[in-house]
Amino acid sequence: MTRPLRIGIDSRELAGEPTGVGRYLGELLTRWMVRPDAERRQFVLYSPEPLAPAFQSAHVDHRIVGEGAGRGTWWEQMHLRRAAARDTLDVFFAPAYTAPLGLRVPLAVTIHDVSFVAHPEWFRPREGFRRRWLTRKGAHRAAVVFTDSEFSRTEIEQHLAIPSSRIVVIPPGVTSRATTATQSTSCDPLVLYVGTIFNRRRLPDLIESFARATKDLERARLVIVGGDRTWPAQDLPAVAARLGIQNRVEFRRYTPDPELASLYRRASVFAFLSEYEGFGMTPVEAMSAGVPAIVLDTPVAREVYGDAAVFVSRGDIAGTAAAIRRLLVDPSSAAQQRAAAPLVVARYGWDAAADRTLEHLERAAGR
Repeated sequence: MTRPLRIGIDSRELAGEPTGVGRYLGELLTRWMVRPDAERRQFVLYSPEPLAPAFQSAHVDHRIVGEGAGRGTWWEQMHLRRAAARDTLDVFFAPAYTAPLGLRVPLAVTIHDVSFVAHPEWFRPREGFRRRWLTRKGAHRAAVVFTDSEFSRTEIEQHLAIPSSRIVVIPPGVTSRATTATQSTSCDPLVLYVGTIFNRRRLPDLIESFARATKDLERARLVIVGGDRTWPAQDLPAVAARLGIQNRVEFRRYTPDPELASLYRRASVFAFLSEYEGFGMTPVEAMSAGVPAIVLDTPVAREVYGDAAVFVSRGDIAGTAAAIRRLLVDPSSAAQQRAAAPLVVARYGWDAAADRTLEHLERAAGR
């Protein structure tokens, strides 16, 4: 009998409070563990701390390595690299841009976007250099590079000089945040943003647009969910205070899934004014909950959201405010977007993403 295929995985993003990459990896792994042919594979998960019970399985070998050493580059290139090099692996999967260098097994890496190359001004010089150097090294070493959109494929080809033949576009799935895809008629006058806070996502513009849109709508609220990673640092509560709406804007660093689902169900508008993404998952989650999404008009947004989003121009505060107000006071104005949403959401499934990703991992391992 052929021994199980051993797939090493950098699993640090599953620890603690998983967001973007952690949720991406978690959705893939939970499906891989319950496949009818799961006994054909052994997943070797490496992390600096314990993982949730959901990732315990007969098909999972969890290794805690470098405990207490953080989860950054030092952990990746020292503790993770040494542990993976000692193990007998057939392929190694790095789901978050960079990988331990020097491994002697085939490597697969997911590069969700190359913002740090396309826009180095958005990153601290040391961080930007580190990310560019490690991502290039890993990508050129990789047997396969996964990415989330055709936009990102083009960016990777252009900025990292990776042949198109080694880049595989596999869109992520949609994690449903509501029990139904139809927006409740009893939703609140709530404008919602969900996602890590970066400068490129233009939260000051969103706060000002909300202030203009709701001058006479005292019940309207703006909820911003996400960890603040702005650079140069933005004082978003101060922006709200300057506009006199500090009591109507709520900031949450992290929200567990049940509470996040409740926010999606209650929201009347989802706003995501990002000028650069590899995909942009949370607006699609909003669409799956029946919430109309306002996004910046960018090539990747047109590719991912199609006719299911309301598009506004970068820096157009007045136009964004008008869109927010229209959706708050006249929900029927989003009828076209709501009608298009199911077809858009149907393009993104975790089952298909998991199957295709595993197929290419096995191919890289020679199986």
